[in-house]
Amino acid sequence: MKYFNTTVLLFCTTTTLLISACGDTTAHEVVSEKVSTAPITKTTLVVLGTIQDAGSPQIGCKKACCKGLFENPDPDRKVVAIGVVDASTNKTYLFEATPDMCIQMKKLTQLEPNSENEMIDGIFLTHAHIGHYTGLMYLGKEVVDANRTPVYAMPRMKTFLENNGPWSQLVNRENIAIKALKADSAIQLSGELKVIPLLVPHRDEFSETVGYKIQGPNKNALFIPDIDKWEKWERNIVAEIEQVDFAFLDATFFDGVELNNRDISEIPHPFIIESLEQFKGMTSANKKKVIFIHFNHTNPVIDSTSSAYKTVINKGFRIAQMNEQFEL
Repeated sequence: MKYFNTTVLLFCTTTTLLISACGDTTAHEVVSEKVSTAPITKTTLVVLGTIQDAGSPQIGCKKACCKGLFENPDPDRKVVAIGVVDASTNKTYLFEATPDMCIQMKKLTQLEPNSENEMIDGIFLTHAHIGHYTGLMYLGKEVVDANRTPVYAMPRMKTFLENNGPWSQLVNRENIAIKALKADSAIQLSGELKVIPLLVPHRDEFSETVGYKIQGPNKNALFIPDIDKWEKWERNIVAEIEQVDFAFLDATFFDGVELNNRDISEIPHPFIIESLEQFKGMTSANKKKVIFIHFNHTNPVIDSTSSAYKTVINKGFRIAQMNEQFEL
């Protein structure tokens, strides 16, 4: 791996590309629970972003949910990503390459015992929507000029990167080395860490979409930031939750009402209220495993003082917060 001057991180910016309107709820700054930034000594999953692809505030937004955020951004509003520190090998892995990848990668590598290493040891991609792969641009010659950073991708995602610029330049210059994934086939990263891609139904214009099951030495996690609807999946989501210790699940919209200028049928996701109904029969212990993530900028649960947030918590579920750590 090549190493680079950390000052390059100061030049990374978040690009937002989708235009949507917010509801009329009042915006509040959300203060996330902070955790220790000391090096991690046990294999651990870290939340590095919770927001939908286009960020918060979102381009073109004039509604209350974005009010003040253009002038005073909330540093915790990063596009959805998680990271894993493998304590057995002192390696770090990033799940998603977001427009906020520079800061997310910095946070992750700072938690690695070998904190002088500025590069992660691999990136797992879910699909080819803007918030989930465009951070790869920071690995190119204009920025860090990385040396064969492993990028794990499914077949259509791999072909997309290889055959479309500017991503193909990353491949040709060997800034990235694409590692092929196969659905339901485990990637053994070490004796303590294994990753399994799971195909999920989504708007697959350029690539298939996967979630991941991440298995540590003692616990495992499910990460599905994007899916059309739970009932469209060939797997039973309740059964999948029961089999893991943590389930980070798509919660883009609370009920769809907050998105008042778009045809919601064109951007299907499980509404939080639908998930709450589908999961209501689970035990309290299983409900606590569910950690909602991937919030559209309009989603009221971003605001911890909102009734929507309190509804989720009172029903026994969780809302993902930046920098939270989960030992695996």
